[in-house]
Amino acid sequence: MDPAAIARIERSFAAQSMMETLGAQIDHVEEGLVRIVAPILPGARQQQGFGHAGLTFAIGDSAAGYAALTTLPLESEVVTAEIKVNLLAPAKGDRLIATGRVVKPGRRLCVVTSEVEAEVDGTRRLIAILQGTMVPVPG
Repeated sequence: MDPAAIARIERSFAAQSMMETLGAQIDHVEEGLVRIVAPILPGARQQQGFGHAGLTFAIGDSAAGYAALTTLPLESEVVTAEIKVNLLAPAKGDRLIATGRVVKPGRRLCVVTSEVEAEVDGTRRLIAILQGTMVPVPG
């Protein structure tokens, strides 16, 4: 993948104060796929001590959006038009890993998906699946 395209994604991600608040980081970038990791911090837990669904959704949405951005020209950005989440299991663990993928790229709409896993002691468990549509916008 073009280093300029990777740098654009890293700059854009660094500008997201929400991701900084959550302690999230980009772990991997390739065309059509982006992986984001985030610790399950005390401030991102729900009442039973699991990672909050908002954390799961936020990193899943961002991973999917940045995956879409890898397929677009350098001057483009994306916004989420719609995204659905299926929560499959509690977010029990030390950190979450969201892997966003492009299902169908396009100039007007990009169909994306994201899988979010919880990790405990190196063992991962699928906890959520997201599917949605990203809309390219001028940068």
